[in-house]
Amino acid sequence: MSPHIPDDLQDALSAASRVEVFTGAGMSADSGLDTFRDATTGLWTHVDAQAMASLDSWRRDPDPMWAWYLWRAHKARSAAPNAGHLAVARWQRALDGHLHVTTQNIDDLHERAGSTDVSHLHGSLLAFRCSVCDRPAPEPELPTEPVERLTPPACAWCGGPVRPGVVWFGEALPEKDFSEAEASMLGCDLVVIVGTSGVVYPAAGLPVLAARRGVPVVEISPAATDLTPLTTWSLRTTAAVGLPALVAATVS
Repeated sequence: MSPHIPDDLQDALSAASRVEVFTGAGMSADSGLDTFRDATTGLWTHVDAQAMASLDSWRRDPDPMWAWYLWRAHKARSAAPNAGHLAVARWQRALDGHLHVTTQNIDDLHERAGSTDVSHLHGSLLAFRCSVCDRPAPEPELPTEPVERLTPPACAWCGGPVRPGVVWFGEALPEKDFSEAEASMLGCDLVVIVGTSGVVYPAAGLPVLAARRGVPVVEISPAATDLTPLTTWSLRTTAAVGLPALVAATVS
């Protein structure tokens, strides 16, 4: 069932000319990609998160991590954009591009739905690079079944092991993407937060920049989050239901 759009939210949607959409793992949940922090089904309930997302672990033994990330890349490639991704792309076209997406997700579902202005704060599963010289590397063949260990290929330039292009614990966020997200939060007149717990920093601090300016904030999430206190409206629904409803209320 589509959520009710209050009259004051309808007015804010109609008035918005520069929109920032800030998405987390819940954005892709309706595409079949598990959220990492789901209490019962999250992918990280089955593995040690620190072991699979740390540079120290990679240096000690990259094979389990390489196998894990290639399997996740396969899952991301196999997933299709959901109605929420498609709604964001439609809204971006309707605003002549004046809608920016900041995502904490490492899949490419926003882009495959048609969004063209997307900043990836935590990198991409599908952008491989050398772990030594940092040069880009071609995408390897992705497994069709999960395995415990795979040896990373060697970089064609320096021979170092190729790694996934994601941000691991303790690594800096991509400077360009973070700067784009920050600029959007400082220049938008409406923020839509979708499917993020609001517990991962520094990403979770970005919506605060807009809220401090008095910009209205809409949250789409099945449950309350750490960012709910910032919001003007909270719609208790999923991305695939809530975003099409928002866009239908503003795009004819």
